[in-house]
Amino acid sequence: MDFQQVRKDIAFQYLKGEGIEVGALHAPLQVPESVKVHYVDRMSVSDLRKQYPELGAVGLVEADIVDNGETLSSIADNSWDFLIANHMIEHCQNPIGALENFLRVIKPGGLVYMGVPDKRYTFDIDRPLTSLNHLIQDYHEGPEWSKLSHYQEWVSLVDNKFHQESVPVRMQHLLDIDYSIHFHVWTAETFPEFLAYCKNNLSFGFEIELLKENFDEIVTILRKLR
Repeated sequence: MDFQQVRKDIAFQYLKGEGIEVGALHAPLQVPESVKVHYVDRMSVSDLRKQYPELGAVGLVEADIVDNGETLSSIADNSWDFLIANHMIEHCQNPIGALENFLRVIKPGGLVYMGVPDKRYTFDIDRPLTSLNHLIQDYHEGPEWSKLSHYQEWVSLVDNKFHQESVPVRMQHLLDIDYSIHFHVWTAETFPEFLAYCKNNLSFGFEIELLKENFDEIVTILRKLR
């Protein structure tokens, strides 16, 4: 069984009604025919193709709603039955704030479905783990304090790690085009710590329905309580 089949099986077990998927790009989640999904992205397909030329040969999902997937500022509270965000939260500069907004826009009893990459099995393997204290600071102070260091780490250890002399030029290019890097990285051991902090210390109203390792990712199902 491949990772897409695992995702699909979980979706068929948990998802019902009408919801949104944030940042689906070329890999929207397969859902039952009875389930209605509206797609959210920060850009149109034509702009996404400029941003991600590496995806030029694959089909991309056209956004029904163009919005910042981290803030979802155009989406009302308690609007949807579920929210899907596969391989998206690592692109968020403020993951705690993003999770708060994911929960905000779904109805009480609704679900957040996330696939979160485990850095040990991806191109992030050489990067240091993001500490919980770092995420807390991003939440309380805003993420600008750490933005440049994330881009430097990305260019040095993922994007261009064998050409250190060109790191500043590459960093500036990515900043200029607002390229969406992986700002933060987790493993199957550290991501639950992030969720526990949000639940227990910030009193985000959710229960963890599922945490399942799925090849290079952790599939997470959260149920909103209120």
